[in-house]
Amino acid sequence: MRTHFIAIGGAAMHNLALALHEKGYNVTGSDDAIFEPSKSRLQAKGLLPAEMGWFPEKITTDIDAIILGMHAKADNPELLKAQELGLTIYSYPEFLYEQSKDKTRVVIGGSHGKTTITSMILHVMHYHNVEVDYMVGAQLEGFDTMVRLTADADFIVLEGDEYLSSPTDRRPKFHLYQPNIALISGIAWDHINVFPTYENYVEQFEIFISKITNGGILVYNENDPEVKRVAEAATNPIRKIPYHTPEYSVENGTTLLETPEGPMPVEVFGAHNLNNLAGAKWICQNMGIDEADFYEAIATFKGASKRLEKIAESSKNVAYKDFAHSPSKVAATTKAVKEQYPDRTLIACLELHTYSSLNAEFLKQYEGALDNADVAVVFYSPDAVKIKQLEEVTYEQIAKAFNREDLIIYTNPAEFKDYLFNLKPDSSGMALLLMSSGNYGGLNFDEVKKLV
Repeated sequence: MRTHFIAIGGAAMHNLALALHEKGYNVTGSDDAIFEPSKSRLQAKGLLPAEMGWFPEKITTDIDAIILGMHAKADNPELLKAQELGLTIYSYPEFLYEQSKDKTRVVIGGSHGKTTITSMILHVMHYHNVEVDYMVGAQLEGFDTMVRLTADADFIVLEGDEYLSSPTDRRPKFHLYQPNIALISGIAWDHINVFPTYENYVEQFEIFISKITNGGILVYNENDPEVKRVAEAATNPIRKIPYHTPEYSVENGTTLLETPEGPMPVEVFGAHNLNNLAGAKWICQNMGIDEADFYEAIATFKGASKRLEKIAESSKNVAYKDFAHSPSKVAATTKAVKEQYPDRTLIACLELHTYSSLNAEFLKQYEGALDNADVAVVFYSPDAVKIKQLEEVTYEQIAKAFNREDLIIYTNPAEFKDYLFNLKPDSSGMALLLMSSGNYGGLNFDEVKKLV
């Protein structure tokens, strides 16, 4: 089968291209810019376009499927040519559904936690040598790609993103998968550039539940009031399984999870991660893994890339980076690190980087999000605001939104870096937490290791 990717360089798109190449498909693609690691990974398999740009002449009638990435625009020259020729055009999620129509589809949804939960499930399956297809939003230890598609696997595990499918398909991705087994981890308003009201955002999860196949299963986080309300209100013929944060304790920097066999040390920590673990356990049990086998496997799970990832540690100091950017995730992550290292000075640094976080109206949602930090720092780049064509966010608006008198705010990457590299930990030690979906205007995280 011949497939052509319009915008092949994206994190999700290039992984799908690699997966199809591995499956034996004839894969080509175009993009106007491709960055690392996508560039090297495509190059290694001979899939990197010879030159950057859009070339309508590449689009011919012998192409079986066009896969359209979010990075492409509706007036993309290659897309227009494909439409003119009447070729079959898929969005990324549409194509994944097409590839998994005959499998049991397990879809993990939620405003936060979905990458971690998907990663936990895949770790458990990998540990027990159970072959499953998958699509996950982070690079996992022991996995070559973020997408795997085969003819033989009975299950496919899909991270269910609520963002839009493609420039020509404005439906959220997770509306297209029609899960047999679904999970919702949490609902906290996000993507306000697409879902302008909280009610509109919540409605997407109601639709997601309605798409579960008749007789299917919904696993839901009953600790989240909105998830609980939406799940319990659903009337379609499905089985509902609630889960909640399990009992645990922290001793000398080690988290002990209560299990039927007694306390068990785990590598992940924080109430939100243990809540994710409880959801993953129910999914794995519905995929044929018994409870004891789940616990044996999950004890070795170290976390998904960029999700509360330890980047450096010494006898007194530790540094983590985390993808957290939504207010609820920032609050949960900050609390988790403080709980894990109660005697150390917690310096929590948050970069406002997404459309939502750089919106003056949405900023109010961050009140109290950094309250568990001993030192709270917020960084944002006025250049990022201009690039996203948003109204300028002022220093005063940020200070007022977080409602913390001692909040430290930086808008200059060099000044933030100077602050970071002149930190002087006291005798109690330091826990440094860097939260962002960006890189603080060019911070090299490898250099941060020198701080610790």
